Amino acid sequence: MNTSFDAKPDTKFDAGLDGRSGTKFDALELTVFSQGVAMLAEEMGGLLERSSISPNIRERRDASCALFDAEGRMVAQAAHIPVHLGAMPESVAAVRAAGARAGEVFLLNDPAHGGSHLPDLTMVEVIAHPEAPEQIIGYAAVRAHHADVGGMSPGSMPFGATELFQEGLIVPPVRIEVQGVPQADVLRLVLANVRTPGEREGDLRAQRAACAAGTLGWQALHARMGADMLSAAVDALLDYTERRVRARLALLEGAHATAQDVLESDGVSEAPIPVVVAASVAHGTLHLDLTGTSGAVRGNVNAPPAVARAAAVFVLRVLCDDDVPVNDGVARALALVIPDDCVANAKRPSAVAAGNVELSQRLTDVCFAALAAAAESIGVHDLVIPAAGQGTMNNVTLGAPGWSFYETLGGGQGASRRGDGPDAVHVGMSNTRNTPIESLERAYPLRVVEYAVRRGSGGAGTHRGGDGVIRRYQAMVPCTATLLTERRTVAPPGAHGGAPGVTGRNLLNDTVLPAKTRVTMQAGDVLTIETPGGGGWG
Repeated sequence: MNTSFDAKPDTKFDAGLDGRSGTKFDALELTVFSQGVAMLAEEMGGLLERSSISPNIRERRDASCALFDAEGRMVAQAAHIPVHLGAMPESVAAVRAAGARAGEVFLLNDPAHGGSHLPDLTMVEVIAHPEAPEQIIGYAAVRAHHADVGGMSPGSMPFGATELFQEGLIVPPVRIEVQGVPQADVLRLVLANVRTPGEREGDLRAQRAACAAGTLGWQALHARMGADMLSAAVDALLDYTERRVRARLALLEGAHATAQDVLESDGVSEAPIPVVVAASVAHGTLHLDLTGTSGAVRGNVNAPPAVARAAAVFVLRVLCDDDVPVNDGVARALALVIPDDCVANAKRPSAVAAGNVELSQRLTDVCFAALAAAAESIGVHDLVIPAAGQGTMNNVTLGAPGWSFYETLGGGQGASRRGDGPDAVHVGMSNTRNTPIESLERAYPLRVVEYAVRRGSGGAGTHRGGDGVIRRYQAMVPCTATLLTERRTVAPPGAHGGAPGVTGRNLLNDTVLPAKTRVTMQAGDVLTIETPGGGGWG
């Protein structure tokens, strides 16, 4: 049986700014509400960033925050990580399915129950009515990438994993706090299975603080507006977002096209892994069908359906104007079909560590390519759909007993009809910052001996693709390095005749390394990552 995320019928396509209660909101009122709830999520993210221990969350901001209403609908998200936020509604759904009660706090990372990959620990607080403690009025959720959750190698982003159990501790939705009382046994269990328990505990406490901030903000909003008015405002906001998305898709009504590309390998076999997307627009809905995409593979580039959904939601959001809110209204205009045996429909015990970061990028590339071809097929030229960006997160994990460092690296963005692609940025499903050299060198026995733009790596064209980066790490003590990268042999394609970007390259000292590998570094060794450029346009 295929896995499907079906669009909601467009029954309110022409409706006014009203909710199910019939309450009317003018444009100003709805804008104020939309910006207000978005800022609550941003405040959660700011508190998380200031409170975290690890540079990965504190500096890179590899985390995401969102607020949901009592029905589990995402109302607002901070402008964080697309691959997190498109999938977080599945986490809240899993918590609801676990029999959540008001005032409880859950932790999870299980890909079969709302997770993406194991390092992404998601915390969900079930928001209680402040005057009726048994009544659920919403959910505050924070997902953060932890630099280690156990498994076969430091950093829990292992090379060569063929089972989920090799990648770290699996946490189904479990209660870590009940009625304000922390469940110490659960925390001890988690910390006993990681290599850096002190850092993990600090980051989990920061997530808890961020959830609490979201809860207080939502409770205050509930008290100020009242239950009925808040519910009506949420309805109106989601309906408004849906209308904006469907109106944009109307430009592509009747269009259809198919595109394909490959992941270069799964880390176990060198065979390429086809990724195929058929895109069409009908009745204001974007239909994406992954039929033809590879079945599940032995290596860890598989991903749960929530990751494919996140990629599709991101692509759909990019088609829209910048002022369109990001909430569950976006996904209402999406119908996604994923075959049962598919690399994007992982089932236990499939390994998934690299699927969240690398398959999501390729799905994004192929969805954009299919939409560009669909637009071309009906003569639509005013949508800004870029050429392929670097198409990888360039995952780098370095570690030894007592410490573990993880980061992703930016590269070139694809050019578009609007202009050149930007240089040295996180592309597609990644929206993190870089790790500042000073923070990295202070926290770990590593030295960054070069960090520069990789000039000339963007594809040529009327508009040139963005350039990648060069990052060189010198080990000060013996450690292991694990790399999960892509676009090392298959270049990011250009568009409308533009040239492809230059492929990336990994080296240990002067020896070229595979795209996915684990190596031992001695003190003084230098690991070099040269990230891909983006495709050119025209």
